Amino acid sequence: MTNKKYTIQNKPFVVPTSDGKVIKEHFGMATNGDSQLSIAHMIAPAGWSEPFQTPEFDEYTFIIKGKKQFIIENETLVLEAGQSIKINSNTRVQYSNPFAEACEYLAICTPAFSMDLVNRE
Repeated sequence: MTNKKYTIQNKPFVVPTSDGKVIKEHFGMATNGDSQLSIAHMIAPAGWSEPFQTPEFDEYTFIIKGKKQFIIENETLVLEAGQSIKINSNTRVQYSNPFAEACEYLAICTPAFSMDLVNRE
């Protein structure tokens, strides 16, 4: 019997979407049942947006390529490749990509992302 000290994720869970966004969860509720942390690789197409939400988790975002817009409470921010942000739990936020190029990024949530905790409007 082997007691591994690591886990390699070669087959992320591809979250079905209807808005053209690609979500590949590498660790989290859908992939391995981890409720403490989720890590997802995302691609938001040009023109994509989500409704406002007030998640019950901290969310860290690292932009790999392109730009992503954040409306946090009443402040609008735009992050570009190489930039990152942490948005604290229970903060009202809207995510979008109103730009001409797709945005590729990583999202890390603690506790893990869950539709029960996202509180979309």
